[in-house]
Amino acid sequence: MNPIGAPALPQGTAASDPAERTAKAFEAVFLGQMTQMMMSTVQTDATFGGGHGEEMFRGVMAEKLGLAITDAGGIGLSKHVLAEIIRLQGGSDVA
Repeated sequence: MNPIGAPALPQGTAASDPAERTAKAFEAVFLGQMTQMMMSTVQTDATFGGGHGEEMFRGVMAEKLGLAITDAGGIGLSKHVLAEIIRLQGGSDVA
């Protein structure tokens, strides 16, 4: 997380375009939440998994997976979010 508590931005995000950064950050958070929901359904093996440590860091792992998926190209959500941001600001569509 950055100093103001917002999620870290994907590495490939251009710092000069706040709308694009916002769209990519939204996609990363969305993917992190989806990953966390999927991980909550996985049963852990008592021999090699589980425990308090795994429970504590599962959310962190889900957040990092969301960032990694977005860095690798994501699922295309940020493109649509960016187009909607631009539309709401009264600009021209990029897609």
